[in-house]
Amino acid sequence: MTEILATDGARVTLFHDAPSWDGKPTMAVGKFTCESAEAGRAVLAQAETAARDGGAARLLGPMDGNTWHSYRLVTESDGSPPFLMEPKSGPADLPAFTAAGFTPIARYFSARVELAGMDNPPPFDPEITVETWDGTDPEAHFGQVYDLSLAAFAGNAFYTPITREDFLGMYLPFVPMLRREFVLFARNGEGALVGFLFGIPNYGSGPSPDTVILKTYASTRHGAGQALASVFHDAARKAGFTHAIHALIHETNVSAQRSEQLGGRLFRRYALMGKVLDDDAR
Repeated sequence: MTEILATDGARVTLFHDAPSWDGKPTMAVGKFTCESAEAGRAVLAQAETAARDGGAARLLGPMDGNTWHSYRLVTESDGSPPFLMEPKSGPADLPAFTAAGFTPIARYFSARVELAGMDNPPPFDPEITVETWDGTDPEAHFGQVYDLSLAAFAGNAFYTPITREDFLGMYLPFVPMLRREFVLFARNGEGALVGFLFGIPNYGSGPSPDTVILKTYASTRHGAGQALASVFHDAARKAGFTHAIHALIHETNVSAQRSEQLGGRLFRRYALMGKVLDDDAR
């Protein structure tokens, strides 16, 4: 269930079925736009009242229902243009959430790394092999990724599972934009899938970008992530790209350390905001 709420100069959707925060009934505010911080604060106050009336004890935002869809707002930027599929925020978004009493509850960043001369460590687990998607039967390949994602992402904060049909509905439309050398699968000695990585050229900057985005990768075996990243960076350099974006990394994730080790330079910070609604938790 969703509710669309609006005031003069601001609009938000209240998602009643959101990932639980602290095990409490939680709703989320998403699809947020505002022309000013005051207009944004007013519509968020309206959403808070509706959430309280609906029995919520926690409120997350911005989040379009769950972490499979757009969430997070920009908290710091070097002013560079947004990259493909990056969360976007208006200049008044953060002040509006802050004025409405929201505080950051999870922080993320994106970093840019120069591919030339990168000290790209090779895979260290000889039992892990990385294969490139051959471009055939995307539904079957992405179906395998769905199965692995249930295990790889289950421990992430605010994770909620989705159906196979919904997952394929999200990813298959991007297939025409994908380059096979940036769709990678890691397998163990028995051939079982233990990790995956999706990269995509930054078409947000135009039809011939010089930057490729490491969009998503996950693994269920130690060493698979490094193997995937190593192959990805090497493939991007050989394909003529000059830079890679390490996109939307949680600041406590091991990927944050790896990005820094590879020379990643942070250019954007983000936050998921939250507000406690039940007085007993204050």
